[in-house]
Amino acid sequence: MKCISVYTDNFEAFSDIFEQIVTTEFAENEERDLEGITVSHSGDVPEHYLERMSQKPEVVVMKDKSRGITILQHGQVFEILLPVLETAAN
Repeated sequence: MKCISVYTDNFEAFSDIFEQIVTTEFAENEERDLEGITVSHSGDVPEHYLERMSQKPEVVVMKDKSRGITILQHGQVFEILLPVLETAAN
């Protein structure tokens, strides 16, 4: 899964830029400023990362099941976990 970190604890501000974030292509370790909020590509995370984080009481887990997106919120950061689309090799 690809992880995009959004550095804010303001859910309303996060919600305002969420669609823009998930439709933007980020290069590995690229950092951008969207509406005053720092957003960065934090690389790929293993499947067990989600399991480990969701067990912590301070972590809020939200899901967009239709797109396979998971959002973790903890402290002053939201982490958007996006499925990596497999491309068929010819």
